[in-house]
Amino acid sequence: MVTVEALEAMRSVEFFVVSDKSPRGGMPDPLVAARGRLLDVHLGHEPAVARIEDPARERRPERTGTQAEYEAAVEAWHEARSMAYEEALLAYEGDAGFLVWGDPAFYDSTIRILERVARRGSLELKIDVIAGISSVQLLAARHRIVLHEVGQPLHVTTGRRLREAVAQGQDNIVVMLNRVIDLPGLDDWQIWWGGNLGNPSEELVAGRVADVMPEIEAARARARVAAGWVMDIYLLRAPDAPAAVEA
Repeated sequence: MVTVEALEAMRSVEFFVVSDKSPRGGMPDPLVAARGRLLDVHLGHEPAVARIEDPARERRPERTGTQAEYEAAVEAWHEARSMAYEEALLAYEGDAGFLVWGDPAFYDSTIRILERVARRGSLELKIDVIAGISSVQLLAARHRIVLHEVGQPLHVTTGRRLREAVAQGQDNIVVMLNRVIDLPGLDDWQIWWGGNLGNPSEELVAGRVADVMPEIEAARARARVAAGWVMDIYLLRAPDAPAAVEA
């Protein structure tokens, strides 16, 4: 899923900044290893890598339960991460590369954090963004569907805000950033689910929600065991909405 434009950009930079989310004393961050394999395959030489310890982010439900609490936790994390990025950028000479998983335009903070670094003024930054293949695109391709009915909208949201979207009357929803998949009251909806898309540990499940939820949970567990992590996305469609169109 690495585009030709991305390969050219990767080969043009002097070093890469990689954020390591390994818990202290815990297992290595599998996404650091995945980025390392990507560089090994495509660069043909040992790259310079500035590895930073990713700042801890508040995730406890009792402290991030409301939208205001969640946004405050993210704001604090962005500030701490921007300081870590700034330190790494000051330590190396030349252009830096940031390997964003999927596409930086979809629920990713890299652009915002680098803009925060630029506003501090200690570095003269020019930020170029290379578009990637998003999991939204790949989900549709893997299931051979069109994500919306003819002339109708597509709502994209997070697992955290799914209930809000359903309450608003959205009936065709792509859901990302899922710590868990909880779909109460949506038994008759159709779901097209994908986990770790574009990776050897990729998993796919589709069907009526009530029928396939055990299969999805099993697939999530397999993906986590195989890769050490799971990132998933799914399309939900209400039973009275038009069916997905086969490509």
